[in-house]
Amino acid sequence: MATTGFWPATKLVAEREMRTFLRLKGFWFGLAILLIALFAAAILPTLFGDSKPVVAAVGPEARQVLTDTSVEIRDVPDVATAEQLVRAEEVEAAVVPGPRVIALDDPPTKVIAALATAPPVDLLAPAAVTEGVRILVIQLFALVFLMFGMGGSAIAQGTVTEKQTRIVEILVATVPVRALLAGKILGHWLLNVGQLLVVTIAAPIALQLGGHSSLLTMVAPALGWFIPFLCFGFVLLASMWAVAGALVSRQEDLGASMGPVMMLVMGPYFGVVFASDNATAMTVLSYIPFSAAVAMPLRMFTGEAQAWEAALSLGVLAGAVVAIVLLASRLYTGSLLQTGGKVALKKAWAHAD
Repeated sequence: MATTGFWPATKLVAEREMRTFLRLKGFWFGLAILLIALFAAAILPTLFGDSKPVVAAVGPEARQVLTDTSVEIRDVPDVATAEQLVRAEEVEAAVVPGPRVIALDDPPTKVIAALATAPPVDLLAPAAVTEGVRILVIQLFALVFLMFGMGGSAIAQGTVTEKQTRIVEILVATVPVRALLAGKILGHWLLNVGQLLVVTIAAPIALQLGGHSSLLTMVAPALGWFIPFLCFGFVLLASMWAVAGALVSRQEDLGASMGPVMMLVMGPYFGVVFASDNATAMTVLSYIPFSAAVAMPLRMFTGEAQAWEAALSLGVLAGAVVAIVLLASRLYTGSLLQTGGKVALKKAWAHAD
C-alpha cells in the first residue's frame, strides 16, 4: 500500500528519473548527436549549395548577358514561355530583354551574383521568407520535435525494466501508481527542456557559422508558440510511452507496444518535412493534436496562420492532453503490476477498477 502523498511522491520519482538518466552515456550521446545535426543543418547548405542554376534566356541580349557565367542557359522564344517555366520551377529564373530577371518568390542570388551587373528583379509570387530560410527552419523545428517526441521512449524502456526486475512492486508499495506515472513524465519533461535550453544556446552559434545570423530575429515570434506547443505535446506523447512500457513485462516485447506511439512521432515529423509546400495538408496537420506541436508554429513562421488559429490549435492540443493523460493513467494503473506477457488494453482497463 502506498504510504507517500501524491505530490511528494511525484517529486521523488521525478528526481529519481533525472538522476538515473543523467548518469547514462546514451543520454549525453543523444544530446551530442542533436547538436551535430543542428550545426550540420545550419552549415552544410552553405557549403554544398553551389550547384549550377538553370536560367531561361529570352533573345540574344539575354543570352549575351549570361554567356561566360556559372549558370546553365536554356533558350526560350518569349517572355510568356519564360514565366511559365519559372512558375513550373523548371528553371530557377529567367533573363528577359532589358535586361531584367524574373523569379518566382525569392530573388535568385546565385543568378544575380553570376551577372556582371545586377539587373532589376521581378517576383511573380513574393514570399514572406526566402526558400532557403524556410527549409532551414522546417528542418530545425522538425528535428527538435523529433527529439522531444522520441525522448519519451525512455519512459517505456524504464517502465518495462522495472517490471522485469520486479522493482515496480517495491515502488508501488511506497508511492501511488498515478504519482509514479506523473513523476516519470515530469522528470523526463525536465530532462528534455534542459536539452532544449542547450540547443537554444548553441543555435545562435550554428546560425552565425552558417551565415544565417538574421534568422533568429525572423523566427523569434514562431518560437513563442513553438515552446508551449512542445511542452503540451511532450506530455501527450510521454503518457502514451508510459502505457506502452506498462503493457509488457519483457524488453523483447517492447517493440510491438512501442510501434504505434513511434508512428505518432515519426508521422508528424515526415508529414511536415514532405508536405510543407502543401497549404491544405499543413492546415490539417496543425489541428491534429499529435502533429500540431510542429505544424502550427511552422505555419506561424511562414505567415500562413493567424494568432487566433494558433490559440485554437493550442486549445485543442491542451484538451487532448487532458483526455489522453486520464486515459493513460487508467491503463497504466491497470497494467503496471500484471506480468506474464503483453496485457490487452481491455484487460488493463478493467483491472484498474
